[in-house]
Amino acid sequence: MLTKAKLESTDADIRSALHSKRLRRAKSHSDTLVIDELGLAHARSRIDVAVINGCIHGYEIKSTKDNLDRFSTQIDIFRQTLQKLTFVAAPKHLASIMSCAPEWCGVIAAEQGPRGGVNFHVLRNPLANPEIDPVMMAHLLWRDEVLELLGQAGYAPKDLRRPRRQLYEILCEIMTLREITASIRAFMVQRRTWRDRPAHA
Repeated sequence: MLTKAKLESTDADIRSALHSKRLRRAKSHSDTLVIDELGLAHARSRIDVAVINGCIHGYEIKSTKDNLDRFSTQIDIFRQTLQKLTFVAAPKHLASIMSCAPEWCGVIAAEQGPRGGVNFHVLRNPLANPEIDPVMMAHLLWRDEVLELLGQAGYAPKDLRRPRRQLYEILCEIMTLREITASIRAFMVQRRTWRDRPAHA
C-alpha cells in the first residue's frame, strides 16, 4: 500500500510527466526548444519549463509540496515576459490559481494516481498574453546578441554604447514581436552551452 507521503506530488514528478506526456510532440519538432528553469528578467524569476518556437510558452509547476507565497510576484514577471503561460498544478492549488491567475493563463490539473503516475486534465487552455512587454521579453537576449541585431540593422558601434535597457528599447522599435521571438530562439540554438549542457538538449 502506498503511503500518503508518496501520493504527495513533487516538482520532479510533475516535470517528468509533463515532458513525457504533454511536451513530447513539441520536443519532436526541430524548430522547437524546450528549456527547463529558464531565467526571466535577468534572473529575477524563473519559469519551470519554456517551449520556444513561434512564441514563448511558459509552464509553471505547482506541486503538492509547493506553496503559493510568491505567486503574485511571479505573475507580475510572467505577464511581462511570456507570450503564453500555463500553470500545471496539484489539486490543492487549483482553486487559488483559477481565481488569481489572469484569464488568459492556461491551467492543467496534475493529479498523482495510486501507482504514483501523474495524470493531466486541462481545465483552461492558454490564450495569447495581452499584457506582454516586448522590452522585458527581449531581455532573454544577451547584450552581445542585441548588439549584433542592431549592428545588422545599420547601427554603428558608437551609437550602441548605451545602457542595456535602452538597447532593448531600440531593438523593440525596429523589430516586431514575432521577429524578436525568432531571434531569441535562433540565438539560444547558437549558444555553445546552456547551463553546462548543449543548447539544443
